[in-house]
Order: sequence, then C-alpha cells, then structure tokens
Amino acid sequence: MRHAFLRHLALSLFVVLLLGACHGRDSDTQPGGRTPEAAVQSAINLLKAGNFGGFWKHTLPPADYATLRADWQRHQQSQPAVTAQDRARFSAIMQQLTAPGAQARLYAELQPKLTRMQQQYQDQLPVLLKVGAALLKSRVAQNPQLTAAQKAQASSVLDVLEPWAQQAPWFDLARAKQAIGVTVTSARTLALQSPDQLRAMDFDTAMGKYAQGFAGLRQLLAIYGLSIDDTLNSVRLTQLSRSHGHAVVKIDYSLLGKPLSTESRLVEQDGRWYSEDLLNHLRASTQTANAPAGNASAATAPVAAVPGPVAGTPPAARSVAAKD
Repeated sequence: MRHAFLRHLALSLFVVLLLGACHGRDSDTQPGGRTPEAAVQSAINLLKAGNFGGFWKHTLPPADYATLRADWQRHQQSQPAVTAQDRARFSAIMQQLTAPGAQARLYAELQPKLTRMQQQYQDQLPVLLKVGAALLKSRVAQNPQLTAAQKAQASSVLDVLEPWAQQAPWFDLARAKQAIGVTVTSARTLALQSPDQLRAMDFDTAMGKYAQGFAGLRQLLAIYGLSIDDTLNSVRLTQLSRSHGHAVVKIDYSLLGKPLSTESRLVEQDGRWYSEDLLNHLRASTQTANAPAGNASAATAPVAAVPGPVAGTPPAARSVAAKD
C-alpha cells in the first residue's frame, strides 16, 4: 500500500541524509546521473540543500516521478478524517509556539521541569534509551519492506546513535534554551494553521514544508552534538561493479566519528542511472494501489527485477533500458 512505500521513503531519506560525497560531478537538475556515482552524489547534493522535491525528481525516472506526484494527492485524500480533537490539539500547540514572546515563556515553563526531570531520570535515562534502541532494532529486523543490507545498515547506525543519545546533554539549560528558540522559529516559518492544511497540500508545497522542517531538525541535532553536515561532508563513493545496466556503489562515511559504510544499487534507464531500490518499491506500491479489489495477494507479490516490465505501471515507466 502507499503507506508501505512512504515508510520506505522515510527510512531511505534517513540513511541518505547521513551520506555525502566529493566527486561524481553532474547536473543536479537532471533526472538520474550520467554515472552511478554521479546519481548518488547529485541526490546527496539536493538533500544537503534541503531540496526534497528536486531529490525525488532526480532519483526517479520521469514517468515514475509523475506517478509519485499523482499518487501523492490520492494518498492525502485517502487518510482518515481529521477529528475535532486533532484540530484542537494542533491549534493549541501551534499557538504556544508562535505567540508573541513564546520563546521566553516556554523556557520559563521548561526550566523547573527540566531540573526535576534531571533529578528523577538522569540515572535511568541510559537504561531507557538502551531499551528503546533494542525495540527499534527489533522493528527494523522484522520489517518486510527492507532488504537484508538495509536492515544491517540501519542496525549499524543505531549502534552509533545509542551511546550518543545516552551521553547527550539533554538536561542542559543553555542548550534547552537554544532548542526552544529553534523550535519556535521553525513553527513560525512553517506557518501551519491546522492539520487540514497539511492534508490539502500538493506535492510541491509539501516538499517545501519538509525542507523547512528539516532545516530546524538539523539545527536541533547540532545543538546536542550530532552534526548532519559533518556526516554529509565525510562521505566517499567507490563504484564496486557496473555491468549490463546495473551498478553497485559503496558509500563510506563517518557518523559521530565512527566509520560506517553501506551500498547503493543503481539501474540504468535511457542512459541515466537511478536508485534501483526506490524504483522497485515505488512500482510495487503503485501496483498494489492499482490492484483490483480482492486481488491483494497478486498485487503484493515481489515486483519484477528492474529493468523488466512491471505490471500495473504506466507504459512509459516500462521502458527501462536493458543494456545487456
């Protein structure tokens, strides 16, 4: 279903946001890359710039990108109805964050609470975070949408993030004040009035809001010692294989000073290179969403390996080049 594809996109974004590179020059405005390394590099450049709309336009072939945009509206319209309670809660939070003097007021309210929490939970926090990390690893391991390589990569990232989270100065008042300032500024920049406004956004508007939210998250993490920029700038790309329209690129990077690596599989279409995993997941999700009622088992079957034709995709999306 569309939910499964969006979850996959979220995880893919999480992993790619931790990556960066210094070579493979190519135009970030064109779909795909002229080489496998250039495709990965351009995707990272777009994410570093906070250009999420450009990221998807670059990462997917034109026909599949058009499918993603069209399905976005259908997905938004298929969500459960927003309740009056949802609207009231959303409105209350946004009013607190955007009202005049919000930063000073929120810090005054948080300061005594943070001091009490430090006294009560400082010794327990490492244990709680360890349990939370174990639960996350379990969910990743059981996720049928992820490949074995993706599961291993996510587990490695969690192994690095867990000790950082245990040692981060969460109760530091000066950092809390900075974090409140970033949160208030981000809320004002987003300028969201209701959850209905979120549902009504078209693809381009939503991608713009995601970029604004990502900018705030980037600043928040840096306050507590996790620099996305440092990780993005640490990446090195190495092509491991390239044959018959398929390639594998190794991505070495540093997260919080710890060396990690992952691999990206790419496929060639019309002379350009694209993420094979994202392309397969999008086409499988589209196939499921377009399947006739009562035919769910066939719709959820594994998608045919790119570059073969995929049932249920637009005709223009079936012309994956097989340069064998």
